[in-house]
Amino acid sequence: MKVLVTGGLGFIGSHTVVELQNKGFEVVIIDDCSNSDENVLDGIEAITGKKPLYEKLDLKEKHKVEDFFQRYQDVAGVIHFAASKAVGESVEKPLLYYENNIGTLVYVLKELCKKNKASFIFSSSCTVYGQADKMPITEDAPVKVAESPYGNTKQMGEEIIADTCKVTPSLNAIALRYFNPMGAHPSGEIGELPIGVPQNLVPFITQTGIGLRDQLSVFGDDYPTPDGTCIRDYIYVVDLAKAHVVALERLLNGKNESNFEVFNVGTGTGSSVLEAIKSFEKVSGRKLNYKIVDRRPGDITSAYADTTKANKVLGWKAEYTLEEAMNYAWIWEQKIRD
Repeated sequence: MKVLVTGGLGFIGSHTVVELQNKGFEVVIIDDCSNSDENVLDGIEAITGKKPLYEKLDLKEKHKVEDFFQRYQDVAGVIHFAASKAVGESVEKPLLYYENNIGTLVYVLKELCKKNKASFIFSSSCTVYGQADKMPITEDAPVKVAESPYGNTKQMGEEIIADTCKVTPSLNAIALRYFNPMGAHPSGEIGELPIGVPQNLVPFITQTGIGLRDQLSVFGDDYPTPDGTCIRDYIYVVDLAKAHVVALERLLNGKNESNFEVFNVGTGTGSSVLEAIKSFEKVSGRKLNYKIVDRRPGDITSAYADTTKANKVLGWKAEYTLEEAMNYAWIWEQKIRD
């Protein structure tokens, strides 16, 4: 069965392609390489023994999206990762984010609506909850006003899919709301490759650990948490990738209860910034150079998932600990610097 993975050369996308191929799916990747690298194809092949089909194209070009689906009429499912994802950049360049994250989603959905049957997995985010009123966060928690254009594109994306599903019985969709993906594949063949200064904590930690960055800034130690630093739910990227395969199989096998469903994908455990730093120091044996600085605008105090729904309904559960995931992130960092 053929599956399209948009943004399939990216961090989460590439790990998901590996898990799909390991399950016997035939994968075709669309990526414009604006935030990824074609060499990732070699890593995927090294792990799975098979190089996926690949088309370098920009999903913002509507006619190219139409042409792709004309040529690949046997695509049964789509996992849609392709999007810009830096919160800070989205504040500075909102139109870029609305064009890239919303326009491309609309073009892909338009093509899927032409099919007799289509399955669609959307890469969403826990940012839709903002600072939730209660921890852990369930899927029933209210969606708050977005803190950034990036967060808004995830909220709007879910609304667009839900509205489309209401009038398109042939379309079945699941939105997976990720918490904080991290780590790298155990093989060391693929991992996170941030371009420029990392936007996420873990690659900044590993880059500081290896000497690429002089110092890690910890934004605030006066939050109402046990150690004063922000709390997040760090999920290992391979666990997250497997959740996509399980969600897709749910749709392809007709197990879904409605044609638009939402699931949190996290570990269910909150870890503070300082706990993440201590985890790195333990697995690497290195002391990390970090400094407490002022709070960063837009940062929420705490966010970690209630994973009951994903555990029971999807039959999926995160298996790896923060320490195990951090160890793979560190192995990957050392490899790419070598």
